[in-house]
Amino acid sequence: MDLVRFGRGIRALRHRRRWRQLDLAQETALSRSVIVRIETGQAASIAIEKLEKVANALGARADLRLNWNGEALDRLLDADHARLVDITASILRAAGWEVAAEVTFWIRGERGSVDLLAWHAGSRIVLVIEVKSVVPDQQAMLAAHHRKARLGIEIARTREWNAVAVGRLLVIGDSRTARRRVEAHSTTFAAEYPHRAIAIRRWLAAPQVDVPLRGIWFLSFDRVASTRHRVPRR
Repeated sequence: MDLVRFGRGIRALRHRRRWRQLDLAQETALSRSVIVRIETGQAASIAIEKLEKVANALGARADLRLNWNGEALDRLLDADHARLVDITASILRAAGWEVAAEVTFWIRGERGSVDLLAWHAGSRIVLVIEVKSVVPDQQAMLAAHHRKARLGIEIARTREWNAVAVGRLLVIGDSRTARRRVEAHSTTFAAEYPHRAIAIRRWLAAPQVDVPLRGIWFLSFDRVASTRHRVPRR
């Protein structure tokens, strides 16, 4: 993060709202001296959570970017995502689901791709799975997942899966940061994804059309799909 540019941006947004530094301090429950340090680019010792709080109070979002060896970090993150996709697919297949990865669609002008699309022939349920190695922008992620689930039955037909119900599963790489970010928006996530690990495992083993899955599942990157991790069959 460029702290000087960040500070200049905070100051510009504060002026746009016609706020004093004291007003911003009161809005964020921080001291005015902290606001001064942020705006002057001296925020190196200030916790990221405080920087996010200041940005959010001004209707903005703090974006911490990490660069390493050019595009090497992107390739590393892609590897984390791919590993998480493989782990999820293995768990689902062990539970009797047919799984397809990176399913693209273009329906009535709406286009995109689904990380994992799973099909349970016995119940005729299709499961739209979004896999995230990190927790990205909350609103964009939820909107995208909701849109794909809305088109789920039609996407399933492109694979000749005649689905009658759609479930949603959000898989996130397990880490303290990921859990903390989800917890920070616990009300929203609880409403969108009321099911958690135990309920998800049970539902995958015995999916029910009248109770569509809407779950969020934290999976470890190092998790191996073995008999210890497989979803038990009925």
